[in-house]
Amino acid sequence: MPRIVTMIASATEIVCALGFERDIVARSHECDYPPSVKRLPVCTAPKFDIHGSSLEIDRRVKSLLEQASSIYQVDAEMLEQVHPEVIVTQSHCEVCAVSDKDVEHALHSVPRGVDGSPAPRIISLAPNNLAEVWQSIRNVADVLGVSSRGAEVVHALRARVKAITDRALIISERPTVACLEWLNPLMAAGNWVPELVELAGGRNVVGAAGKHSPWLTWEQLGDLDPMFVIALPCGFDLHTTRMEMENLRAHPIWRNLQAVRNGRVFITDGNQFFNRPGPRLVESLEIFAEILHPDKFVFGHEGTGWERYPG
Repeated sequence: MPRIVTMIASATEIVCALGFERDIVARSHECDYPPSVKRLPVCTAPKFDIHGSSLEIDRRVKSLLEQASSIYQVDAEMLEQVHPEVIVTQSHCEVCAVSDKDVEHALHSVPRGVDGSPAPRIISLAPNNLAEVWQSIRNVADVLGVSSRGAEVVHALRARVKAITDRALIISERPTVACLEWLNPLMAAGNWVPELVELAGGRNVVGAAGKHSPWLTWEQLGDLDPMFVIALPCGFDLHTTRMEMENLRAHPIWRNLQAVRNGRVFITDGNQFFNRPGPRLVESLEIFAEILHPDKFVFGHEGTGWERYPG
């Protein structure tokens, strides 16, 4: 069986869903699901302090990028020790996780692998929408030699999506929704998130399906005045998001939003769900469905995947 290193959390979840958890020999610092993978050695680290407010983290990341520097580092010595045959990484976003360029740079010192063995095969994933996420799963399955298993996993995931969308289609009320992927400065969610909102029976008002997440001004948010505001900051869990929401409450436009006045502000665990383009995007869809249409959908994610914010 192949020796696998996963450089992004969604890749770990994909590899495990395909039945190859026992073959993962190292992971990124962000790979934490399923929980059993935490036993594996870590071969990446951020070059900046990941603790602090949204604004502080944003400034640190932008400072590194202005220096034309990668914001993550890969442990080349660790890669040499575990001598992987397959490395799964991403080229979607240099801010979100270790990129294929980071991996190639780390492998430069050992281009032929260990003991003359071939260099590891790099699978670089870059999905922008749900269809491309499903294709990513198939691509990984093809490389691992289990194409049929990949097809089965995708079929099961799409069936769960269809079960939700079939019910959502008959709901007449489709509330307007603004999803926030970063809180200071404001950033709307793009890529697969607008698609999930629509599938769950909402109308996404900012950020386009299949496009990168756009920055958002307070004035734009005020003009849009969505019925729902859902926070799903990249890399933040429920607790951290809850703390960061205090900064939004201090802005004068915030309290005038109808979502705030009507008690329709929600926070989610963006790190575990919405920010990972892998199998658990189906759970992300379930969360949206529960939030937007609680009388129609109950999946049991409240309290762990999402909660109502008091506004």
